[in-house]
This record gives sequence, structure tokens and C-alpha cells, in this order.
Amino acid sequence: MATKSKTRKHVAECHGVKVPDSPMMTPERAERINAARYEGQEIAGALEVIRPGDRVLEMGAGIGLVGAIAARNGKPEKVLSFEANPGLIQHINTLYRLNDLQDRIEVRNEVLISAPNPPETVAFHIRNSYLGSSLIDTDKRATTRVEVPTARYDEVRRDFAPTVLLMDIEGGELDFLRHASLEGIRAIVLEFHPAAYGKEGMRECKSILERAGFAKVPEHCTRQVWTCTFDASLRPPVPDMGWSCDQQTLEGAIVVPPADSGFVQPVGVLESNGSYHGAGALWRNGRALTVAPPMPQGDLPLREGTWLWGGVLWAHFGHFLVESTARLWALETLGSDIDGILFVPKRPKTGEEVQPFQKDFIELMGSDLPVVSLTAPTRVERLIVPGQGFGLGTMITGTQPFRDAIAARFGRDVPAEGPEKLYISRSGLPSGRGNLVGETELEEKLSAEGYVIYHPEKHDLRSQIATYKAARQIIAAEGSALHLLAMVADPAAQVAIVVRRPSGATRNLEQHLMSFAGITPLTIVQLARSWKPLGAAKPRLWMGELDMPALQSALAEGGFISSKSGTWAPLDPKEVQERLGGQFEEVA
Repeated sequence: MATKSKTRKHVAECHGVKVPDSPMMTPERAERINAARYEGQEIAGALEVIRPGDRVLEMGAGIGLVGAIAARNGKPEKVLSFEANPGLIQHINTLYRLNDLQDRIEVRNEVLISAPNPPETVAFHIRNSYLGSSLIDTDKRATTRVEVPTARYDEVRRDFAPTVLLMDIEGGELDFLRHASLEGIRAIVLEFHPAAYGKEGMRECKSILERAGFAKVPEHCTRQVWTCTFDASLRPPVPDMGWSCDQQTLEGAIVVPPADSGFVQPVGVLESNGSYHGAGALWRNGRALTVAPPMPQGDLPLREGTWLWGGVLWAHFGHFLVESTARLWALETLGSDIDGILFVPKRPKTGEEVQPFQKDFIELMGSDLPVVSLTAPTRVERLIVPGQGFGLGTMITGTQPFRDAIAARFGRDVPAEGPEKLYISRSGLPSGRGNLVGETELEEKLSAEGYVIYHPEKHDLRSQIATYKAARQIIAAEGSALHLLAMVADPAAQVAIVVRRPSGATRNLEQHLMSFAGITPLTIVQLARSWKPLGAAKPRLWMGELDMPALQSALAEGGFISSKSGTWAPLDPKEVQERLGGQFEEVA
């Protein structure tokens, strides 16, 4: 049992680090340290990831033990620790000196702040036990408030250049992660504190780490302590650099299709040893929609030859255009022949089906290769995995290789043929697909202005491409057809988008048109009311009721229609209600 003594130099020891006596050392704590149970998960994680030559940044030194063990056993070049509690600094330095570590590890009595424009000092709340002292005060326990100097994380990151981050700051990790750049960090060991910010806050912390490209080291993770390492292929793709622009060839890769129809699915590519190949994932708006699947059990069928990974095959036209085509840029850069293109279905119930429009798109990319949708885990003799070159959110502008491939290959032999003035309509789609209330009236008015009303779902892809290439003035109800238009439109064309719902999809369409065709569309938001199906309904199913006079003014000001025609009459509210038939409710 640990006791205080003037003659004893230390009262506990763990991983070769001696712990001196101090007011924080109780017999129980000394016993836990000797048994390697004190901060055991964090210490094990740190020793797993720290390598000789690393520069370790520790936030929340506590009694100094974790950082000292890291400094002694991991053999890093330097450890820089921050501890907010001024009462601990003397004892931490004593521990460092006792273990002859003072040249390798340094502690500062400062709070490291990642948010911009930090104050010179922040309040820190000290409890009777140093454990749980925090920047966050609560009414649960008595605390003593002290003001602690701050340090700017961006400056520390610039000057110290950390490669490993150890963090145990009693709830401050959420705010820190929200603002911190993790560039250059190779590994992180972090304790979460849901008592400070709830389960949602803990999920946000984990989401930030995952979006930054950090993957858990499973054997060193619990619900509240994560050890994770950086993998560039696990970061969201970006259009101008990184894995989205690269391609890799895997020998003996394993393709795993979905077992269910969830939004996020364990689906994708495993390397021959069963490790996850993150560059095969599908990302949307900075979130991975496919995550590492488990290694399939038993003998797997072998698909011989060399195949191109196509990713997730969407049956939805718009998602197919933006997400299922994202790897086809490799058709322009392949240095050798391949045997075909492999996809997995988004929904297992679609099975091996490859729809005609999906085959047509790939043929319009200049490829007559077989297109296969795998429904069972399969080992592939040789799999070429291009990065995700296109997608929703930040990837909507496409990578340069993807834009180049579309410009060089897609529909290149399809001649322009069709009217110069075109209205791309949704009125032929089934009710409840996110229609416009008043679209038939709009079509009548536009027909009088010389526009041809076009229902793309009634035409094959080749016909749609020919029509879009020929058009010079295009008005379109906001929808998936605009993604196809962006891929083939004449840069001299004028485009107006009639918005039908409140949605970030509109911004995706605008950016797609600008980045691929160089067209800045006129976006018109002139809705008198929005309607949704009764009960819970996603915004994509909402219906927008057109404000006809305001829509007319916007189109005239944009040069799409004459400003001399008579005023368009507003829709009659009673007629609108009759059309909706009691199946919709107004959105507040």
C-alpha cells in the first residue's frame, strides 16, 4: 500500500515510469497505477501508435503519467503537454525529473484553443479531486474558479508540428475538434465525455474524426476512448487533389455488395488480406454512404480478368448520373484493356439488373464493355479502383480528370438536333414526385412564347443529349434532368431553373452547370406556397405552388420571355386545393 514518506522517491510505477508522492496520490490510485489500470486504455492506445521520431501533443496532462509513459516508451522526438490546472504543474515536473524525462517532455499551464480569436485567459473550474476539473462548470460539485492563460492551437501546430495527439480534457474536446485542423496528425488517442455534451456531442466528435480521415484501431477502442489513425483514403474526396484523382490496381480484391437497403451500408472493396480499401467508397456531402464491410466467410467465387470498379449502381436517374458515373473517368486514362465494369446495387432487391439507361450512358462514354452488378461477395482477379471523381456536395464540380473524360467521350457522336427554345417539364411524372403546382399553366404560357415542352422521361438518352445540345434558351423545372444537361449543354446556352422545393439540390445543379458547361443559370424561387404529402415526407416529395405573376416577371427580366405579353394570372386557391385532393398539407 502506498504511503507518504520523505525517504521514498516514488509511490507507484507503471511501464517503467515512477510516480512520486503528491497530494493526488491515494493508496487506491497508487494501486491502480501499479496494476496498469490507471488511464489504461489511453496508455495502451498511445503506446500502440507512437513511433520513434514522433512529435506528441498532449492536451490534459493530469498527473503527468500518460505523457511520461509515452515519452519514455514510445521514443518520440518530443512531447509537449498542456495542463489547465495550475495546482498540478509542480507535481508533473517532479515526475518528469524523477524519470529523467525533462529534456524530452515539457508541460505548459495553458489552455490550448482552436477557435479563432481566443481570449487571453479562460475560466477553469477545479474540483476537490483533480479528476474532472474542467473548463465546463456544473452544479453537481463544488469547484474553485481560476483564470488560466490560453495558447493558440494554430500557432502551436505551426511551430511544434505534432504528429500524434493525446487528448483528455474533460469535455473540451468537442469545441476543440469543431475548429481544429488535423492536417499532419497521424494518430489520435481521445477520451470522450458525454456527461459534458451528451450522446449527440460524442457522436459529433466521432463524426469529425471520421470525416477527417481517422479510422479506429478496434483493439484499442471503447465507446468512450478512441485510438485512431489517419488514412488518406478515408477522408472525403475533394475535387482538386488526393485519392479522388488517383487510381489503384488491386490483385485478388474482394467486392462486397449490400445485405440491406440502409442509407449507409457496409459495402465496397476489400484488399486481398481483408483490409478495407477506402478509395472504393461512395461519399456524399462529406459523409461516407458506404463503410467497411466485414470479411466474407467461406470460399468466394472468383471473377477472372481485369475489371473496373464502378461503385454503387443507383436505379434513380439523378443519383445514377451523379454518383454511379463518378469512376468512369478512368475509361479515358486506362493504359490496358479491361474485361468489364463491376458495380454493386444500391438496393439488394434490384439484384443483377442493369437498366437500359444505365447501359446507354456507359455506351455513350464510348465503351461497349460488359456491365455487371454483383449480388454476392466475389474475389476479383484484378480490380482497378479509380477515385470518386464526381458526386453531390463538394464533389459536384467534379475532378479535372472526370470533367475531361465527360468532355472527350460522353455523347461525342450525337449531333445536336431539336428546338432552340426548350422547357424541360416534370408534369408527366406521377403525382407525389416533387411536382410543381401550376406547371400546366406555365407550359401554356411558355408555348405561347415559342418554347417546346419537353418530357425527358419519354425519350432515350441519345435523344435527350441531341435535344439539349441544340437548345439555346432552356427553362427547366428543378430536377435530375439538369444534371444531364450540364454534361452536354452548349456553353452559349441560357438556362433558368424554376425551383420547386427548399433544398440544397438547387445549389448542386447550379454548380454542376457552372463547372461543366460554364453556364451561370438564372435560379428563380417564386413559390406562393409549398405543400407536402400528409404525414412525414421528405422535402424531395414536396410540391411548390407557383406564384405566376412573380415567375413571369423573373423570366422577363432574365430575357427568357417577352416583357410585353399580358400579365399571368395567379393560381386560384380553390382550384389548387381541388387538384391536391386532400392528400397534401401546406408547409408552414
